[in-house]
Amino acid sequence: MSRPKGDKELLDTLQEKARRVRLGIIDALGVGNRGHVGGSMSCADVVAALYFYKMRHSPNRRDDPDRDRFIMSKGHSVLAQYAALAEAGYFDKAALGATKSLGSLLQGHPERTTPGIEANTGSLGQGLSIGVGMALAGKVDGRGYRVYVVVGDGELAEGQVWEAAMAANHYGLDNLTVIVDMNGIQATGRTRDRYLIQNIPGRFAAFGWKTFEIDGHDMEDIVGALDAASAVKGCPGAIVARTVKGKGVDFAENTHTYHNNLLTAEDREKAISSVMAM
Repeated sequence: MSRPKGDKELLDTLQEKARRVRLGIIDALGVGNRGHVGGSMSCADVVAALYFYKMRHSPNRRDDPDRDRFIMSKGHSVLAQYAALAEAGYFDKAALGATKSLGSLLQGHPERTTPGIEANTGSLGQGLSIGVGMALAGKVDGRGYRVYVVVGDGELAEGQVWEAAMAANHYGLDNLTVIVDMNGIQATGRTRDRYLIQNIPGRFAAFGWKTFEIDGHDMEDIVGALDAASAVKGCPGAIVARTVKGKGVDFAENTHTYHNNLLTAEDREKAISSVMAM
């Protein structure tokens, strides 16, 4: 799917999809269960744009060799992906309510047994390496698919990320795009206070990537950056998206408290009201 940046009808549709993804996250969290509100909400707009604008995929052709691939490297935020997959028809939305239950189709981190999931992730730092492998395989096999990887800014402290970044440039993987969900907060507080990683766009550029900086909640910015990254030739593209932890759930915004926390029945109702008021 491809339409020009600035198309109001398209942007309105995508914003509504992002709202539905956020409501799906709340459904997946349920009441009295621990789940990652903050990181799932912060990447919801990017995930919605990928599934309902940019990526070529279909629930009816899950094994299509030319489908685009998506990897949620920060696997604890998979609730956003589950919500998008349900919205796209990969499984019934009712399954969201059983997330993390024993024997459920949907567990706390991505597993390939779930329809639409391309890779098991959750041990931080590994998703980009998987994406490099998939993108390189696409080049070797002469396939036209693209690979998209969402990583967290705290995750960039993992050295494997930068090994993968070097390899991606070495092999000229212009079919690979990484999106950094730069919400500035990790499990125990501000990212800069735990492990300072300065100038993230400059770091990717230094490794030979074409880089873009955007507002990760501005759908026009997101669409434009995804289009620009897919037009890059000869090197991979990195989109650094400035986001707000917990975006859309007002009491969970800009705090690590809801990195992995439970919602009470009252919290759930407040969260739904907050998302609907966006």
